Amino acid sequence: MKVLLLDADRSVGRTLEPELDDAELFSAQSLSEGLRLIASGSWDLILLDADFSGAGLEILGRLHEDGGIPAPVVLLTARPTMDLAMEAIRQGAHDVLPKPLPRGRVREILLGVEEIKRLRPLPEAGGDDGTIVGASQGMMGVFKSIARAATSDATVLVLGESGTGKEMVARVLHSRSRRSRGPFVAINCAAIPENLLESELFGHEKGAFTGAIGRRIGRFERAHGGTLFLDEIGDMSMALQSKILRAIQEREVERVGGGNPVSIDVRIVAATNRDLQQAVREGRFREDLYYRLAVVTVMLPPLRERGSDLDLLSLHFFAHYAREHGRPVRAVAEEVFNVLHRHPWPGNVRQLRNAAERAVVMADGEILLPQHLPADILHPPESAQPAGAAGPAEPPLVTLEEMEKRMIRRALRETANNVTVAAERLGIHRNTLRRKITDYGIDQG
Repeated sequence: MKVLLLDADRSVGRTLEPELDDAELFSAQSLSEGLRLIASGSWDLILLDADFSGAGLEILGRLHEDGGIPAPVVLLTARPTMDLAMEAIRQGAHDVLPKPLPRGRVREILLGVEEIKRLRPLPEAGGDDGTIVGASQGMMGVFKSIARAATSDATVLVLGESGTGKEMVARVLHSRSRRSRGPFVAINCAAIPENLLESELFGHEKGAFTGAIGRRIGRFERAHGGTLFLDEIGDMSMALQSKILRAIQEREVERVGGGNPVSIDVRIVAATNRDLQQAVREGRFREDLYYRLAVVTVMLPPLRERGSDLDLLSLHFFAHYAREHGRPVRAVAEEVFNVLHRHPWPGNVRQLRNAAERAVVMADGEILLPQHLPADILHPPESAQPAGAAGPAEPPLVTLEEMEKRMIRRALRETANNVTVAAERLGIHRNTLRRKITDYGIDQG
C-alpha cells in the first residue's frame, strides 16, 4: 500500500512509520511537490494537513471537483473544530484527525481501506423503483407469463409470499396492455373491514346505511376502461366472493342500496399469498371464482430461491435510494453482499427494499459498508432460552485477557469468521477486532 503525507512538519512522518507495517510512506513539504505527487502516483491513502501551504481545504476541494478523489483523504489538524470537521466531510474527506495523531488510528484506517478495495459500483442508469429486476430461471418464467398475458384482457391470478412484488406485476401487466391509458385501481381486500369492503368495491347510494350521506363510486366503476387489482383476495368472505364472481361474469355491479346495475369494462388482476387450491378443498374459497380468476396464473418465487437476483435487486435499490435521497453513495463493499446472502429474507423483496433504503440513508460516505445495514440483517436475534430453563453452571474465574480471547473465538465461530459481523456483535470496530486477532494469535481456519 502507498500512503502520501502532505505536511510540512517532518515529525508527523516519523510518528506514522511504526503504524504503517508494510505500507510505503511518501512525503511532501511544499504545495508544488504535493500536487506533483498526487498527479503522478496511485495512492491508497492521502494524509493532508489542514494548514498545508495555507491551502489544505482548498486542495481537498480541488480534488473533489476534479471528478473524484484519487484515494481516501484524511485531514490532519492541530486545531480541530466542529466547523472544520463538517466542512472537510462536506468536501469529501474520509476522516478528520487531531494532531498529534491518535495512536493506532491511521493503522485502523489503512485496514479499512484495504477492506473496501473490493467494491461494486452502483449502476449509473436504471434504479427506477417501478422496474421488476431479475435474471434467475424463476423470474424468466415470470417475465414470459407477463409478456404473454399483458396483451390480452384475460384475468390474471398472481401468487406468491408476502413481499414478493405481486402489485408490481399487476402494474406492469396494466402498463403493457391496451388499457394502459386507463386507470389502475388497487385495493387490499384484507386491509378493509368486512362491513366496509362491499361499499369500497361496488360503491353505495345515498342513505344506503347509516353515515352514507351521498353517493360513492366503488373501485370497480373507478377502474372502468382500465385494470382493477384485487390484492389479498384469499382473505375475502364467501358472501363477497359470490358478488365478485357475478361482477366478473356479468360485467356489471350494483351499488349498495341501489337497484340499477352499472355496466363496467374492467380487466381483473387478483393476488394472494394463500394456497387457494387448498382453500377450495376446505370450502373457504369458491371453486368457480378460483377458476374464473386463474385464467392465467403467475407464480412469484420467494427471494431466498432467486440466487444472484439478490445482488441485482440490492444494487438496483441502492442506486434508486441514493438518487431519491441525494446521498453520495457510489459503490458497495463486497462484504455487504456476503451479509445479505446469509439472511433468510422472510419479508422477501419488500424487506430487502426497506433494508437498502435504511443502509443508503445511514451511509456516511461514498462507500456503503456492512455496518450501514439494519441490525436485524447484520445479526438476526437468536432463539431465546425457554422461560424457567436452568442455565449452565457458572464457569470458574479466568483472566480478562483469556475471557476476551474466548469471546472473540466464539464470535468468529458463530459468524463463520465474518470479522465485520463478529465486531458488531462484540460492540467494537472491525479493525480493532482484526488487531486483537493478530495480537492474540487467534487461528481463523
